[in-house]
Order: sequence, then C-alpha cells, then structure tokens
Amino acid sequence: MGRVTRLVLILILAAAPWYLSAYDLSLLGRFLALALPALGIVWLWGYAGILSLGQGVFFGIGGYALAMHLKLVGLAGSELPDFMVWNGVGVLPWWWAPFRSPVFSLLAVLCLPPATAAALGFLLFRRRITGVYVSLITQALALAFATLLISQQGLTGGFNGLTNFSTFLGFDVGSPGFHRALYWITVALVVAVLVGTEWLVRTDFGRLLLAIRDAENRVRFLGYDPAPCKVVAFAISAFLAGLGGALFTLHVGVISPAMVGVVPSIEMVIWAAMGGRTHPVAAVAATVAVNLVKDRISSALPDAWLYLAGLLFLATVLLGPSLSRWRVLRRAKLSASSSQQEVAYVP
Repeated sequence: MGRVTRLVLILILAAAPWYLSAYDLSLLGRFLALALPALGIVWLWGYAGILSLGQGVFFGIGGYALAMHLKLVGLAGSELPDFMVWNGVGVLPWWWAPFRSPVFSLLAVLCLPPATAAALGFLLFRRRITGVYVSLITQALALAFATLLISQQGLTGGFNGLTNFSTFLGFDVGSPGFHRALYWITVALVVAVLVGTEWLVRTDFGRLLLAIRDAENRVRFLGYDPAPCKVVAFAISAFLAGLGGALFTLHVGVISPAMVGVVPSIEMVIWAAMGGRTHPVAAVAATVAVNLVKDRISSALPDAWLYLAGLLFLATVLLGPSLSRWRVLRRAKLSASSSQQEVAYVP
C-alpha cells in the first residue's frame, strides 16, 4: 500500500465524525480499539510464531485498571463504589486505594499488562516451552482470570463487571465531545502503532524475531538466545492488548469478565488471522470488518454469532497455512518473473 493511499485512508478515518452518525462513530471507535489487541497478536503470532489464546487477560488488566479509577473518581474518602455497598463490603480494599490517582491508573494501564506478560514469558520461554503448550497455558490462564473476576463479586463487580462511569480527567464521559475526542485519540494510537510496527520489524530486533519464528534452533546454534526476544514480543503484545482494553472500556462504558475470557481471546486470534497475521494494516481492517458482521448478526440472530465464530476459527486453523504457502509461492513467482524481465532487457 502506497503512502498516498495510506494518507487518504487516515484522512477518511479522521473525518468520520462529520459523515457518520453518533452510533456508527461509537461502533467504529470501539472496533479500532479492538484492533490494538489484534496488532498485538500480529507481533506475537505473526512475527514471533507464538500463538497465545489468552490475550483477553491483558485486555482485561488494562480495562479494569482504568475502570477502577473511573469508579472511584468523584467519591469522597469514606465512600465506596456502588457494587461494594450492595455486596456488604465495609472498607475499600487497600489495592483499590491507589487507583484514586489518574496518573497511577494510566501507569497501571501501560505497565501492568506488559509486566505480567514479561514475567509469564520469562517462566515459559526460559524453559523452552513452545507451540501448543503455550497456547494451552495461556488459554487456561484466561479461563482462570475470568473465573476469579466472577467469583469475587464484592471486589470486582462479579459477572456484571464495572460500569456506570461519570467523568474521566474532569470530562463528562457521556458527552458527544468526549466521544469525538476519544475517537480521534483511538485513530491516532492505531496509526502510531502501525508506524511503530513497520519501523520496529525492520530493525535488528525485528529481523532476529522473524528468524526465531522461522528456525529457532538455527538461531540458537548461531549463538543467540531466543528467550529474551520472545519475552519482549510477548510484552509488546500484552501492552497493545492492555491499551486496547482501556480504550474499549472508555468507548463502551463497561468492562466485564465476558470481555476477558477464552472466547474473546480466540476472537482476537481470528481478527489477526483473517488479516493474514503478518500484515498489520490488514489485521486492523479485518478487526473492523469481523466486528461489524458480529454486530449485525448479533442484532438479528443473537445465538448465531458463536457458531459463526467457531466456523471462522476452524477455517483459520485449517486454511491459514495453505493461504500462507500460496502467498509465499505467489510472491516467489512474481519475483522470478520480474528477474526474467530484467534479464531480457540487458543489452
């Protein structure tokens, strides 16, 4: 995709508040927020070759870190969030108190997901745990995280999660102006991540990560330790998932266990896979398209989406490798054809 085409697409996205209704703009904003976890999957699965089925954990950490601040803002020192009062909690838990500060909450959004992923990745990759074992462990982690949130209703809001937010940094979160500004911030962050991804994958770190994906043992025999690179890739993917979770919470006004469990984690993989898993721009487009289809189908046939999501996941697993080989062969054929043409014009 050329630079002019990219600039036109960015301008079309930036001008959306002037030609979309408030509802459609809200949908596009939340879908673009979901594109950030999909870009994290591109880093982890597409570039590092690590398939995580638990990215919902990091999405949830980012979302809950911001939602805890949104529930506390505006409350007096002795007041408690409404769900704690309903569940008979008498004193604010000590680990909730720091989230009264917006600075601490934003730092938690940015730092907690990658720190958690780095710790988990260090334990996994130092022991050379790879492949399907990483997928199973991360999926189990997502299930455990969602179960923990549901079981601790007095501390986390339980199955209903955290909602009923009023203000953020002094702005009314329900005002049209706030939603327009949030949409532009989301677009800017997605564009910044795309630019950063394109730059970082061309650095030595990016090339080494691709080499680890294609032939990890060869990289190890050449004297490199793959574990630190895989830990960094895991942390990058978690950072993007956490950032997407915080933005999604602001767009939707709620964060709950239904958004952080196994099913959402698998949906994130589907978004990236539908875009080709190594193409960041395509992953963003696929995320928007798949979620738009989900919104339309869920409105008409609420129970049909889970079946369609299952079919998409099966198609991704069964057809994905074949499509990747077809792209490689097509690229090689085009390269060979170009080389023959250059030879033909040699005087």
